[in-house]
Amino acid sequence: MLKSSRNIHFLKKDLKEYLDAQVEIFNCKNFIADDPVSIPHRYSKKEDIEISAFFAAVLAWGQRKTIISKCAELMRMMDDRPYDFIMHHTETDLRPFTDFRHRTFNGTDALYFIDFLSRTYREGPGLENLFAEKIKNAEHAGPALIHFKRVFVEHENFPGRTGKHISSPENKSACKRLNMFLRWMVRKDDRGVDFGLWNSISSAQLVCPCDVHVERVARNLGLIQRKQMDWETALELTRSLRKFDDADPVKYDFALFGIGLSQKSQ
Repeated sequence: MLKSSRNIHFLKKDLKEYLDAQVEIFNCKNFIADDPVSIPHRYSKKEDIEISAFFAAVLAWGQRKTIISKCAELMRMMDDRPYDFIMHHTETDLRPFTDFRHRTFNGTDALYFIDFLSRTYREGPGLENLFAEKIKNAEHAGPALIHFKRVFVEHENFPGRTGKHISSPENKSACKRLNMFLRWMVRKDDRGVDFGLWNSISSAQLVCPCDVHVERVARNLGLIQRKQMDWETALELTRSLRKFDDADPVKYDFALFGIGLSQKSQ
């Protein structure tokens, strides 16, 4: 088992074989139940999956059990039909959301997110096209995340406090939650975890989500050298992973996260 207290040195070929084996272990349907990705897996309609996945990613900080519980609560408030709710809710339907809380995400945030999604689907391009508008021919998803944040905050009714829930490379953030959301929507394989619903962004453009588990393991394996965790570090990790699979580097998120989670449980 990988030791977290010191760097472990692998030959490139050996490290790829090790990480590939870990991907096989953790990229499977057994992974779903205890992860926030279980929330969008409750739905079959594309828009329901997108909206529930977006909320699950945005709320994904803290203990996974609590994240799943709060996301499920939010979906119940939408009658477990998030797209229909986004498109057809009334002012009366919105009142319960003023009391929603998850860590620093509160009722003000929930109401603006609902309003933003309503405008995105009613008047705009939808979530996929909103992300895809600025990513054509880009090396990575950074331009898409920057564009998304700018659109998110530009409305006249935008409450300033809500901006902290959508990160951007412009603010040097590693953008863990949005990168995770894109992984769910974009990656295509036969393992049943990621959805692969979006075709306008390629797996090769994804940036690895960097939570504390991923960061720790990646440092132990020598995949990142930068001392801080920021956007450039997320890109550094992704470039390292591209050496093992240029077309799908973010599949190794399963390996790094899974290894870190296993270490934590020991």
